[in-house]
Amino acid sequence: MKVAVTGATGFIGRYVVAELLKTGAQVIALTRDRSKVESHPNISVIECDVHHASEQLYDKMGRPDVLLHLGWGHLDNFRALEHFTSELPAHYHFLTSLISQGLPHLVVAGTCSEYGLQTGEMKETNLPDPVLPYPFAKNALRQQLEFFKTKKSFGFTWARIFFLWGEGQGTCSLYSQLKYAALAGEAKFNMSGGEQVRDYLTVEDMAVQLASLALAKADIGIVNVCSAKPTTVKSLVKSIVESKGWNIELNLGFYPYASHEPMSFWGDNTKLKTFLGR
Repeated sequence: MKVAVTGATGFIGRYVVAELLKTGAQVIALTRDRSKVESHPNISVIECDVHHASEQLYDKMGRPDVLLHLGWGHLDNFRALEHFTSELPAHYHFLTSLISQGLPHLVVAGTCSEYGLQTGEMKETNLPDPVLPYPFAKNALRQQLEFFKTKKSFGFTWARIFFLWGEGQGTCSLYSQLKYAALAGEAKFNMSGGEQVRDYLTVEDMAVQLASLALAKADIGIVNVCSAKPTTVKSLVKSIVESKGWNIELNLGFYPYASHEPMSFWGDNTKLKTFLGR
């Protein structure tokens, strides 16, 4: 089976590609810099920029069975207006062009932030209510693709990714900041009060779920990709510190809670487990 992956060299992408290779899949890695892709007999690399993609790209990729679309720009700033002024139209054109060229199945990474400031357990039936440009643009892309699907048939899965952590995560992430402080020998790690309830997965577990959705070649619409196990941020940080054997004290309450995030927020993964038979 051939699986094309955009964002193949990104934080999530690298783990997803590794997981797909374990299954024996042929991976077509789409990237702007082929030097960032590790050599492997089951990987072919296509240099590609979503904003300037070839109109014959599907044939150039070798006509894959499914595209797992993880790529997106400006992820260092969820408030950037470019999410809907430039990213949204570019990604819509890129994906609909591939579908028009013959791509039969598409899995797109969404974000739990599409649910906005709603609290408690989020089901796929919860109406989206994004409050920042990034999730607004992501949700708008999903809606556009659903409209496009009424004109052109294709298998469509929208994977709403919840919170994750792991090696290689961006420097602004909670885990990376914690690791830096611990390895630098700092006595304390400054953080919020840590009482926020979240739904975390390791990036390795997330990769398994995304790879499974891609290999399924299905048409299941929105699906939460999450653990369905609510935990406080404080508990997560403590467990990481203990598992890594780091000697650092948590300085709780140093930062205020973010105004654009709900205090209690986790996902229901019943649909995901039912679909994957778990």
